[in-house]
Amino acid sequence: MIGKNIVYKDKKSAEKGLIFVARFLRDSCAIILYMLLYKYMLKPKYILNDFILNKLTEIAAARATIEAAKILPRQELKLRRQAVIRMTQSSTAIEGNHLDLRQVEALYASKAVDAPERDIYEVKNYLLALKYIDEIVKKNQPISEKVILKIHGLVTHKTLADDKSGVYRKTPVYVVRSVLGRVTEVVYTAPAAKKVPALCADLVDWLARSEKEGLNPVIAAGIVHQEIAAIHPFADGNGRTARALATLVLYRRDYDFRHLFALEDYYNRERQDYYKAINIGRKYEERKVDFTPWLEYFVAGFSEEIESVKAKVQALSRKAKSMNLNEQMFLSPGQLKVLDFLDQVGRITVKDAADILSCPKRTAQLILQKLKVLKIIRQVGRGPASAYVLNK
Repeated sequence: MIGKNIVYKDKKSAEKGLIFVARFLRDSCAIILYMLLYKYMLKPKYILNDFILNKLTEIAAARATIEAAKILPRQELKLRRQAVIRMTQSSTAIEGNHLDLRQVEALYASKAVDAPERDIYEVKNYLLALKYIDEIVKKNQPISEKVILKIHGLVTHKTLADDKSGVYRKTPVYVVRSVLGRVTEVVYTAPAAKKVPALCADLVDWLARSEKEGLNPVIAAGIVHQEIAAIHPFADGNGRTARALATLVLYRRDYDFRHLFALEDYYNRERQDYYKAINIGRKYEERKVDFTPWLEYFVAGFSEEIESVKAKVQALSRKAKSMNLNEQMFLSPGQLKVLDFLDQVGRITVKDAADILSCPKRTAQLILQKLKVLKIIRQVGRGPASAYVLNK
């Protein structure tokens, strides 16, 4: 039997030869494929130096204090609301939005605001993105490219063309420094548009791997923030997407600190420091060299914000203890979810409660009745039209 340039003495030898060739080709293709994938595989380089480790220890200690603190439901609800408002105002302000905290709070409460339409959309959009993040966490849904695209679509709704909102960019992107409208310097050149899908897919894969490996959630959130900023996957809205995605990483990994923090405040207070910290290279390849300086900035800011939250929670906890309040005033996660809904929507029905808690209507009714007995909520209307609102 004769193969190409090979002579086999019999059929059995030929079959063995063909099997060897097939395996060789299979393994060779696998090696080539691995080499191609390895080219894009995210391998963040950083050093967990003493400064970073000390900050992570401080954050973990503050987390334990915040989680254990007992504060009144209405006070916790107020802190959560303030955190969402601060997150939204700061994250949009970094990108040039002009609305202040008072105006953002009005939009959160579905009130009218006299401001430019684009500014209003940007704030409403970020609030919707934060709601979506909560939904992802409640469903225990993994972070995927679809989730990243959805977050971007939400933060840029009606402020970016439909063919660019929630869609990877198809054109080059340059971050520039300008004076009086004139470009004076190209600060950063993003990767070519054709590389964006592979880089984002790699980021999602790294996120899953880092979670399995037990990487500290704060480090993971910092790397995700930096990586989205570096890839610059979209025509606009990359910063808001990066900050929202970092929050999602923390929430999913049980580092939500009772939803009381707003890291964006830290960035917004000293924007130039934020820009300087996040721009660790003029090209994507340069930014991959060492994440350490960025992570030092990130953990320092996180620690500062969490220490502030801890101080507020401890003060409220001491006040609650001094009032000698009954233990039953400290509510369960399910009861707090009901109050969160009430705070945003204004009223809740038994069906609403059953939906947000994923429980039978009978269970939802009992939870609402307990809150009513505690005089936290009151019933309005009767029969099928009845609902509950917060007591004033």
